[in-house]
Amino acid sequence: MTIELREDIIAIDVHTHVLASVDDPQDTEENAQHNEAMQKYFGRTFKKPTVHDLAAIYREQHMMCVVFSVDSSWATGEPNAVNNNEILELSAQYPRTIIPFSAVDPHGGMRAAKEVHRLAEAGTQGFKFHPSAQAFYPNERYFYPILQAIEESGKIALFHSGHTGAGAGRPAGGGIRLKFSNPMHVDDIAVDFPDLKIILAHPSFPWQDEALSVALHKPHVHIDLSGWSPKYFPPNLVQYARTLLKHKMLFGTDFPLLTPQRWMQDFDALGYDDATRKLIYRDNAAKLLGLDPT
Repeated sequence: MTIELREDIIAIDVHTHVLASVDDPQDTEENAQHNEAMQKYFGRTFKKPTVHDLAAIYREQHMMCVVFSVDSSWATGEPNAVNNNEILELSAQYPRTIIPFSAVDPHGGMRAAKEVHRLAEAGTQGFKFHPSAQAFYPNERYFYPILQAIEESGKIALFHSGHTGAGAGRPAGGGIRLKFSNPMHVDDIAVDFPDLKIILAHPSFPWQDEALSVALHKPHVHIDLSGWSPKYFPPNLVQYARTLLKHKMLFGTDFPLLTPQRWMQDFDALGYDDATRKLIYRDNAAKLLGLDPT
């Protein structure tokens, strides 16, 4: 799969969710409760998007988007709402809009490592992990064969970091433990896999300083700014995105939880200059993904 960066692309959203399958759009009871809680937490209702939906939305806005699901089957017993093969097959229809990432079980050991190689050969550009939802510490040694496979494939590892809306307000927080998503666990990965390209997703509340430190210290660690409206960004994140880390910050929304329009409106109000906005909206992601930012 060859992904094309068109001249008219104004932004690359590195964090969007495929929540519905075109083959089986029915929810399990657990998924329905999860999505209801997420809509309540983010204060908006939304249709669960398929790959086709994301392609239509982002193409209309002259944007590209990274799309993925999350494999939390080990922790929850629930299957993925959308499998990797469907995401890859449908994404191939939109090489100028959709950038596919995949999801593997972090508890899967060598089986999951072999799956990483298969998916990389099939065209995936990266792998999404959610330590809190998947119930694992990213620096656990049993996870390392998977990271080694991603590094060998030259793909990106994207880790949720910090607080999460997943499970918020549900009894016991839906069983999700926030401790797994401290970004300092990923610092170990950046040492042990020095060529691995890493994205820390979201403002990492309550560990924002830790995330900024890791990104400053480790050359291949980036931060995506998804999941929060920029008007709620902590001052230290706003300042580093304007200065020392402006080449490592990435536009992301967490769509459908936030829309590109809402995110960009609030980000533009922060007063960044045009050159920095262009880096964050498009060029940093294009470089990380191996696209030519023309």
